[in-house]
Amino acid sequence: MKRLWVFFGGVIGITALLFFGASVLTKESGAATSSDKNTVIIYNWGEYIDPELIKTFETETGYSVIYNTFDSNEAMETKIKQGGSRYDLVFPSESIIPKMIEEGLLVPLDHQKLTGTEDLSPFLMDQTFDPDNTYSIPYFWGTIGIMANTEEVDVSSIHGWGDLWNPAFKNDVLMVDGARETLGIALQTLGLSQNEKDPTKVAKALKKLESIRPNVKAVLTDEIKTLMINNDAPLGIGYSGDAAYVMAENPAVTYIVPNDGGAIWTDNFAIPKTVGNLEGAYAFINFMLRPENAAQNAEYVGYATPSETAKAMLPAELTADKAFYPEPSAMEQMEHYEYLGKEAVELYNDLFLEWKLGL
Repeated sequence: MKRLWVFFGGVIGITALLFFGASVLTKESGAATSSDKNTVIIYNWGEYIDPELIKTFETETGYSVIYNTFDSNEAMETKIKQGGSRYDLVFPSESIIPKMIEEGLLVPLDHQKLTGTEDLSPFLMDQTFDPDNTYSIPYFWGTIGIMANTEEVDVSSIHGWGDLWNPAFKNDVLMVDGARETLGIALQTLGLSQNEKDPTKVAKALKKLESIRPNVKAVLTDEIKTLMINNDAPLGIGYSGDAAYVMAENPAVTYIVPNDGGAIWTDNFAIPKTVGNLEGAYAFINFMLRPENAAQNAEYVGYATPSETAKAMLPAELTADKAFYPEPSAMEQMEHYEYLGKEAVELYNDLFLEWKLGL
């Protein structure tokens, strides 16, 4: 699980920047244009790797790692598209990969240079967003569901998304600040796909969201974790890894995977067109795919590992929890996030903004 110091990382980081901001910014700028073949430049989500593994990789291989972070797929995609900044390895979510492939932003993987892919769960491989894993392989995966405080609500009454509309939960629900996630919840509650493109059907999801307004306490992102930990809200939407972190800090919280839909997502290793150290990129992927390293990373970060061998190395209390490692039969009911195309993405964003402004 994420260590406690990660929780305070933002505060520490802000303090550090007050003193060292100029030098840090200079280093980041120089790192992105480095031509040093002994350096591997990684572009990943924040707090999404055990830093001890980076140190071990550097010691074992002699490579030096520069680790840059992004906070959204769109920001990462824009950075790669602009060029001028070297990144050797990126970690896009499945929903953005088809767009990046279409735009020529990813380099096809040479699977003969990869080791450890045989350990990866078959249900995560060869998905429609990247057939034959031509451009990507899974790094972490998880679900999106409902965090519930067992001391404040009767969790036996919560089985699916639709239960969030219960009038008993007035001003109790923290909704996630994401168009795909929130409209997807409404779509699945209506028995539709979270990947729906038909404007008429997506508009029905907006109407459905209008009826949950009385129950919505706030629409947030990372702040949901803090509020759930501090018992400031009884219900919150969250990703499985975030839920694991919250539960470690507040044992009263449990995580419920909805039985009326739900989503499986993956974040993935991929090599961008900006790569300057191809061999270093493969070396890092292979290092992270080693079962002992994948297990260490999963335990630190809190998300599910795609490596079946690594999974077997994890504590039983982690892997036995069906909310975080669902049975295959349960996963068959879930949907992967798909790239919807520019028009549909804009529609989702516009409708979601309209809903938020009305809160």
